[in-house]
Amino acid sequence: MKLLKYATYRLLQSIPVLIGISVITFLLANLGPGDPVSLMLQGQEQNEQLVRAIEQRYGLNQPLHERYLTYMGGLLEGDLGQSIHYRRPVADLILERVGPTLLLVLSAYAFALITAIPLGVVAADKRNEPSDHASRVAALIGVSTPSFWIGIVLILIFAVKLEWLPSSGLVYPWRPPSTYRSIDGHLELYYQSLRHLLLPMIALGTLQMATIMRVERTQMIESLQGEYVKLARAYGVPERTILRKHAFQVAQLPIVTIVGANLSTAIGGAVIVETVFNINGMGQLFVDAIQQNDYQLMMGVTMMLGVLFVLGVIVTDISYAYIDPRVTYGESE
Repeated sequence: MKLLKYATYRLLQSIPVLIGISVITFLLANLGPGDPVSLMLQGQEQNEQLVRAIEQRYGLNQPLHERYLTYMGGLLEGDLGQSIHYRRPVADLILERVGPTLLLVLSAYAFALITAIPLGVVAADKRNEPSDHASRVAALIGVSTPSFWIGIVLILIFAVKLEWLPSSGLVYPWRPPSTYRSIDGHLELYYQSLRHLLLPMIALGTLQMATIMRVERTQMIESLQGEYVKLARAYGVPERTILRKHAFQVAQLPIVTIVGANLSTAIGGAVIVETVFNINGMGQLFVDAIQQNDYQLMMGVTMMLGVLFVLGVIVTDISYAYIDPRVTYGESE
């Protein structure tokens, strides 16, 4: 019951955050340069009557505050509005694109955690040795290099030069194999999905990997210098047991914090990575909305990404108790 109460409390706390996101996005989308009706009718004969009819249909002839209140009223009813460019409900477009984005972000985090935690532990255990120096240099490069540049380099090396991996698109593992002409059976589907996912996953996950590895190394060094570790060594506990059972678990709580805090960075990076690798996800949809000045679509994508971020942070907070028993969700929360 305490956990449920805490989760409800955090959800209520997130409401002002989402309202703030909606206000800022709405103002930026509607006060920026460009006319969505002109872009919509580009290449067609335009007349004043047609323009007014379109503006009335999408509520563009209303004052700004009325348009915002109308949008928020529809949002409370589950209506994200109608895309001006695609002429389809925004909710339908988001449902089509959210799967690839979640697949990319989650796989990037999986890559980051699987590589960063062992490297951070080894670097801490072999402090000031060559393996530690190499890990620190790799982390510095990973933090300093933009995701889009890493993606371009990976494409040039592994797709263009070596021709080992595809350079664009994704093969979705949740679709039936019959969707793709060249794929026969589920094993081939999963294999091709991994091949197409590998390069964008590395491009997006490198920054997360470098950040997590630096924090893991720092926390492991601090844990290995703790009094309980010194006591274990005095009792003759093997060094590997100390590393695995005593120091490692204590060092993981900040990693959970970093994963939750960097979720916004990963979602933002997905926008660029999807553009580089031509992935039809939420990021590519958001870029299309900006280019077409489709404010309804911009609002819908931004609100969806905001909700995903808030939920990720709440899940991160809840997971603290499973890693560190000292963390509880009592009445003080």
